Amino acid sequence: MSGILDLLNSDLGKSIVSGVAGQTNQPQNKTNDVLTLAMPVLMAAMKRNAASPEGAQGLLSAINNKHDGSILNNLSGLFGGGVDDSVMSDGSKIIGHVLGDKQSNVEKAISAKSGVDTGSVAQILKVAAPILMGMLGNQAKQQNVDSPGGLEGLLGGLLKGNSPQNEQSFLESILDADKDGSIIDDVAGMVLGGSKKKDGLGGMIGGLFGGKN
Repeated sequence: MSGILDLLNSDLGKSIVSGVAGQTNQPQNKTNDVLTLAMPVLMAAMKRNAASPEGAQGLLSAINNKHDGSILNNLSGLFGGGVDDSVMSDGSKIIGHVLGDKQSNVEKAISAKSGVDTGSVAQILKVAAPILMGMLGNQAKQQNVDSPGGLEGLLGGLLKGNSPQNEQSFLESILDADKDGSIIDDVAGMVLGGSKKKDGLGGMIGGLFGGKN
């Protein structure tokens, strides 16, 4: 199975980056930086939410009823003339549900690491969230995922996939760096440089943005 970052680097992913950049008036390279950091963070948060029966059922219902992957079939229509307000509203609801009251912390963390202002990061996330759900729905359909256990396995596979080992270690470490059960606090703290682990952040951020530490 391809990981979420592999999907982002595919032809489909490049079309998404181009469309989101146009929608948010950001350079494509900066948009790619934000999405490359945000997509795994959002998926990791979804995986944490799906660990509970209620969370998993809610995510399955969303996939089955609304986010079946069809949004990916007409990206030119999605981005042509600007993304529809209903899509932006849907994205806002998804982000709010996944990140909860830690949303602003995550946006600030991604902004600090990518160099994109927080307002633009927030807009990029709103556009990206329904697309990410569409990617998830498409993968779920292809693999006939219809149970909470199958969903958690799918999310785990997308997080790991064929991604380099340093990306895996980072994503595993942000799930709960301080063992308090809160992924979002850990994400914000680590991306802003407050990592409680010595080796997780440097390799991942270097890998995400093409640099070396």
